[in-house]
Amino acid sequence: MWKNNPIAQHLGIQYPIIQAPMAGGASSPELVAAVCNAGGLGSIGAGYLSPAQLSEQIDAVRCLTAAPFTVNLFVPESADLAANADKIANMQTLLKPYHQALGLESTPSPHTALPNFAAQMAVILEKQVPIFSFTFGQLSPEWVEQLHRADITIIGTATTVAEALALEISGVDMIVAQGYEAGGHRGTFLESVSKSSIGSFALIPQIVDKVKIPVIAAGGIMDSRGIIAALALGAKAVQMGTAFLSCPESGISATYKQAVPHSRDQDTCLTRAFSGRWARGIENQLIRDLADAEIPDYPLQNSLTRELRQAAAQQSKPEFLSLWAGQAASLTNTAPAAQLMAEWVHGVESGLSLLK
Repeated sequence: MWKNNPIAQHLGIQYPIIQAPMAGGASSPELVAAVCNAGGLGSIGAGYLSPAQLSEQIDAVRCLTAAPFTVNLFVPESADLAANADKIANMQTLLKPYHQALGLESTPSPHTALPNFAAQMAVILEKQVPIFSFTFGQLSPEWVEQLHRADITIIGTATTVAEALALEISGVDMIVAQGYEAGGHRGTFLESVSKSSIGSFALIPQIVDKVKIPVIAAGGIMDSRGIIAALALGAKAVQMGTAFLSCPESGISATYKQAVPHSRDQDTCLTRAFSGRWARGIENQLIRDLADAEIPDYPLQNSLTRELRQAAAQQSKPEFLSLWAGQAASLTNTAPAAQLMAEWVHGVESGLSLLK
């Protein structure tokens, strides 16, 4: 499970530990490179990056490490402005007091456009990124063919067995099984989140039993105990996001870094308040205040709250921040990424030796 691991060998890494791609700044080049240099796989969370920004981040990572890394993108989704018109107008009214509280004069405006996916993919192909991962859906056959032609490994994200089977049929090389406990956005794409909220202990072995390609466990894995458990359930590797959030190398704000390890097991919830897409984060005032509101679809709500979130981070106002984190956030360690990796590797090796 640990030595001569098939995923580690395929990806060219020492240990089957992947730093989750956290879009929005957490996956800084420094964090990505630190994980890579410690023997794991660092991931650039590039969902919100323009092609130019993505190119810069890839170059920055390559200046800090010669090891393989991955880039993660969001499969494109669109929202109908006309169909969301009433929700948008109501949300603008609801958000106005928060803008005023943060000293923002402008009324938030909705945008349907995320960075151009085709242009982002062109950067990945041009830069010969060795590994590509994605979430929120499936890639078109054309993209799968282009990536494989360029010898790029493809990793998809599933929250159900049906999604995992669909991804396998589409031609991905590996699957991230994202349990209900995971922080950040849900990768659900076939059914509703309510029908796709399956815990890691139930989800991982079911996906492992149904697909023939390697499975990567994600959700609630914070230390060597979680890694051993995931491997015992049949996963060939783990993907850990919340566990890295409070590292010095993490790109999130100081306010966010402090909030994560001080949260309790009951403090996170699933919400659409910040982006319009279901995501798990630490419950705060904005989430509570918008709990019963009609939320515009993703990515409209994401654009409506963007300026508010940026100002809240700058002004150290956690009550208005999207504090994405998993259910085991209280286990977060503030040590540097390399130290965490070393501790986890030691813990896994010690634990597995005791099980023999």
